[in-house]
Amino acid sequence: MPAPTGAEQRRGPFRVGERVQLTDPRGRLHTITLQPDGSFHTHKGYFRHAELIGAPEGVVVRNTSGVEYLALRPLLSDYVLSMPRGAAVVYPKDAGQVVTMGDVFPGATVVEAGVGSGGLTLSLLRAVGDGGRVLSVERREDFAAIARGNVEAFFGGPHPAWTLTVGDLADTLPTLVAPGTVDRVVLDMLAPWENLDAVAGALAPGGVLVCYVATTTQLSRLAEDVRTDGRYTEPEAWESMVRGWHLEGLAVRPQHRMVGHTGFLLTTRRLADGVEPPQRRRRPAKGSYPVAEDGAPAADATLWSPEALGEREVSDKKVRRVRRDLHVAPEDLADASGAATDVVPDEPADG
Repeated sequence: MPAPTGAEQRRGPFRVGERVQLTDPRGRLHTITLQPDGSFHTHKGYFRHAELIGAPEGVVVRNTSGVEYLALRPLLSDYVLSMPRGAAVVYPKDAGQVVTMGDVFPGATVVEAGVGSGGLTLSLLRAVGDGGRVLSVERREDFAAIARGNVEAFFGGPHPAWTLTVGDLADTLPTLVAPGTVDRVVLDMLAPWENLDAVAGALAPGGVLVCYVATTTQLSRLAEDVRTDGRYTEPEAWESMVRGWHLEGLAVRPQHRMVGHTGFLLTTRRLADGVEPPQRRRRPAKGSYPVAEDGAPAADATLWSPEALGEREVSDKKVRRVRRDLHVAPEDLADASGAATDVVPDEPADG
């Protein structure tokens, strides 16, 4: 029996219990698990799994109606998008960003909180290898059970580098690792700022924290709390979008559908204890951190002003120029009752 995480698991002829991805003539994907007495049925016929067991990867099998299916092992990205889900999965485009921008390396110790259905866990385990550690913490037992099933189904058995714990991260983390021994932390949860203290205690100096959040309000709160904590570097945030392309002869164009916004990623690094980073020299928008005259937080009206949100102020000079270009004088505007006066167009120039 090949090792669950070894190359043998991804090579060679198809074996009983393996997942196989079938592609029909219209490009539709079907995933099956090979069984000695199994069969794949559609309204256009069927074929028996025995025709694939022992066959090399990349063969074509025909059903009883002559419909052909290309048989391949699913890639990690294919598996994540087709596996059973309890919670929403982290899309492959974001998982790739987490692994790369988080610098997850072979042999690393990684803490993951918010396992969901296990999609990101698969990428983290691939990155750390058998010699690393991925310590996953999930608050919901039902989600943890689904994640375990998905991970073991993909690898063909338990992964030697993986430990899954049900509980709250702040309570569980001190029991899993010694202070300052974790290389990377990945948080995929509703309020990651609540765990900044626990994460700071576990991360080694220079360790990376990667957070995945869905909304701009979460992103703003998280960034400000990271800055206020004082034990992290200046946070960086971004999102990624993927647009496929249609390729057929000379008809090369973007596809009509794309994977747009899924979430925001924020990264920061753990400072050494007792170190204050150099003051970040930046020019925030006027009113970015509004306070009242007595130093208290400003009222909501000020907090949500255009200046506080970073919008550039439009000068009166620019407004006058645009109105002049549009030939819209003040007397041409609608009065309070909604009636507007006619705008007389300029006379055409002679010649």
